[in-house]
Amino acid sequence: MRQNGLDIARFLAYCGMVLVNFRIAAQVTAGPDFASLLTNNLEGRAAALFVVLAGIGLTMGTSRKREILARAGVLFALGLLNLQVFEADILHFYALYFLLALPFVNAAPRHLLAAALGAVVIGLLGLFLLDYEAHWDWNNLSYAEFWTLEGFLRHAFFNGWHPVFPWVSFVFIGMWIGRQDLGQKAVQNRLVLWGGACALLASLPGQMIQVPDLAAVLGTASLPPGPFYILAASGSAALILGLVLRVTPTLDRLGLGEWLAAPGRIALSLYIAHILVGMGTLEALGQLDGSLTPQQILGYSLGFCALSMLVSWLWALIARRGPLESLMRLTTRVFR
Repeated sequence: MRQNGLDIARFLAYCGMVLVNFRIAAQVTAGPDFASLLTNNLEGRAAALFVVLAGIGLTMGTSRKREILARAGVLFALGLLNLQVFEADILHFYALYFLLALPFVNAAPRHLLAAALGAVVIGLLGLFLLDYEAHWDWNNLSYAEFWTLEGFLRHAFFNGWHPVFPWVSFVFIGMWIGRQDLGQKAVQNRLVLWGGACALLASLPGQMIQVPDLAAVLGTASLPPGPFYILAASGSAALILGLVLRVTPTLDRLGLGEWLAAPGRIALSLYIAHILVGMGTLEALGQLDGSLTPQQILGYSLGFCALSMLVSWLWALIARRGPLESLMRLTTRVFR
């Protein structure tokens, strides 16, 4: 049940990222409609759930540090390749998160929370001491000087799409959650209650502050990623995870659990596919120019998620793992 629940949550996180990334790639202008509202609320939240689940994954099994290091190497290489076609890649950030998480693999839960807090504090100090807008062109969401040493380091650790500080805190929070007995209903209920409370309370400071720049830092938007964004996104991740774990036994009894979990097991392969195939199709159709409406891109995104589910079911008939998941496993076995 626990494994199915985590895979289902991973698939939901993937679907959220598809909705957000397709809208960004298609340059669709948000409006007051339901499609825009839905995608706006997923922005920065779906990816955070993805990273929290990665942190939980680090606590499962008997992975050794050199195996985690090998995974980080594969993810970094895949991320650099993916950056050639998608500037908002998250995989190379994953690699950096894993490197920072290595010393904490066997850490006590309280040390994991302290590490998460430390990452948030470092990120907050950066927002006050450094120029967050350096190299950004906000009109088209492009980042100049990325392939220079200074630009890469700034993007990776401070002002990129998913900068190490404070985003690595999601990994530490996931590792802390992974140390709990996620099969217990009491733990699941706490994730729902505390997660919901954190997500709600985190939205208050940004609404109360009248100074625009300070309100942005204390708000819950993912750009820039301030402390209350981390709290809100961690809370929503815990909320979704708790709900999914809570309903998974029912889904399993209805025969739906395995179907919903299958895409989550090959989420890495699907992530690359949604860029190469999903965005590639939009480009081939000439739809990356802002001409689509929010409703049209939402429909396309949901259709691609449904296609991803179908492909994952068919793939499961011939292989236990996705192609990139098999590459990851092969690499870690070499270093085992």
